[in-house]
Amino acid sequence: MNQMKTFLLLAGMTALFGAMGLMIGGTNGMVMALGMAALMNVGSYWFSDKIVLKMYGAQPVESGPLYEMTENLARRAGLPMPKLYVIDNPQPNAFATGRNPDNAAVAVHTGLLDMMTEREVAGVVAHELAHIQNRDTLIMTITATLAGAISMLANFLMFFGGSSQNGEGRGVHPIVGLVVMLVAPLAAMIVQMAISRTREYSADRRGAEICGNPLDLANALRKLEIGASRVDNVVAENNPATAHMFIINPLHMRATDGLFATHPHTQNRIAALEAMVEGGEVRGTARLKLWKK
Repeated sequence: MNQMKTFLLLAGMTALFGAMGLMIGGTNGMVMALGMAALMNVGSYWFSDKIVLKMYGAQPVESGPLYEMTENLARRAGLPMPKLYVIDNPQPNAFATGRNPDNAAVAVHTGLLDMMTEREVAGVVAHELAHIQNRDTLIMTITATLAGAISMLANFLMFFGGSSQNGEGRGVHPIVGLVVMLVAPLAAMIVQMAISRTREYSADRRGAEICGNPLDLANALRKLEIGASRVDNVVAENNPATAHMFIINPLHMRATDGLFATHPHTQNRIAALEAMVEGGEVRGTARLKLWKK
């Protein structure tokens, strides 16, 4: 069901993108708009992980207890070991990126490692591995790219109006252009957030299965909610299009940050995890190599 919802939302966003191209330049404009979207997505497919990791100053980890824990969890999930990174950032948070399970990365903030127990860290890492297994990292990259492209097309529409050179259009009325300029990016943002919220619930569920105890992830989410709301993440604030990648919303400094939520309410996520325990869906705890006493 989630896969179908994601497909329909992406299809709607692509149709909106093509419709804006049609308004700007008729059939040729639509073809050019969709072609541009395809090129942007190809670039995102190959390079988005490297760009975001460099943006956040991620440092590779190739050995040690955190590496061994991640390797253990990846084995439990039936995944190849992803590249592992640590980001020197006091805000407790984490994210996954990469185009597929064979080319994936998990990045963990130092703030998370400082405040979490071993099992809570395992719950967070398992959540990120679930995103990789569900191929959410690729879906969210494509969604973010389309959302950005729609905003760019909206600006073109506002400043240049519709084209009638191909004989297929009469141009766009300035008022219509203004409405589209405002509504189209908003619609793209709503679609982006809807996909993100849908994928978070799925990653929570699968992450709980991977780590072996839903309460480990539930406890981690409680701490993440408090920590992320109190500690600034300046890089994320300056690059809000990346907010959906994190396990918890990293934005809170600006007044507009709370206007549109990229994540479900944390309490709802916790309740869903607790329901898994009450329903006996996951039994036992993961036997993980831990490094804290």
